[in-house]
Amino acid sequence: METLPPTASPSLALACPSCGQSGTGRYCAACGEARHAHRITVAHLLHEVFHLFTHVEQGFLYTLRELLLRPGTTQARYLAGQRARFQKPFSAFFVACTVTALGQFALKSLLTRWYGVDDDSTDFFRHYFSLLQVGLLPLYTLVAWAFFRRQRYNYAEWAVITAYSLSLLLYGALALNLLRLLWPSFDTKYVELPLIVVYNTLTYWRLFPAEARGELMSKSLLINTACFALSNSLAELVVAYGHHG
Repeated sequence: METLPPTASPSLALACPSCGQSGTGRYCAACGEARHAHRITVAHLLHEVFHLFTHVEQGFLYTLRELLLRPGTTQARYLAGQRARFQKPFSAFFVACTVTALGQFALKSLLTRWYGVDDDSTDFFRHYFSLLQVGLLPLYTLVAWAFFRRQRYNYAEWAVITAYSLSLLLYGALALNLLRLLWPSFDTKYVELPLIVVYNTLTYWRLFPAEARGELMSKSLLINTACFALSNSLAELVVAYGHHG
């Protein structure tokens, strides 16, 4: 990749294109900007895309796999300082929200086109589902932290745990909803809720292996019940707003 014009000398003092600081070398000593910006070409764009997806593979896919196969252990590793290979928790969460939102939009369009499905009572909630999860994340975190407040993790650390778990569960919910392309009347909540309870229970078991299993199961059921109540209450408000908006 070309960074210096063919006739330029690395020892020639030039002004930085960003801050104007004069100097030599390939990069500005004051701000770090490259002194000679290369032209944007197709090859450059392909390089940028390749760079993006290789970094996604190293962070995103690895994190997703670990959350799927090792719930709880993944969060514990990240909180213990093993962070280089993982996608950051809130980056993972916002990517999951974005993918879910786009997926739900595409799913709605296909169901309408193929089957004529157009249930306004649920479509408004589904349309804003990902945005609602962003707003609910601090409340989900507060509920989990309250039940495990005697453990070693503080509220901010529980936000990391919750963001990672919710990221995986959002992908799972989207995957289940895609089954509606085959069975449009399929009500996913009857599968989603048990999977959420099982996944979160496994997460707590691995986060706190010394705690009694019966107590952990009870806490998990109470946490999921409280979070479901919060989500359902907000959903009713959103749907009501959608009908009156």
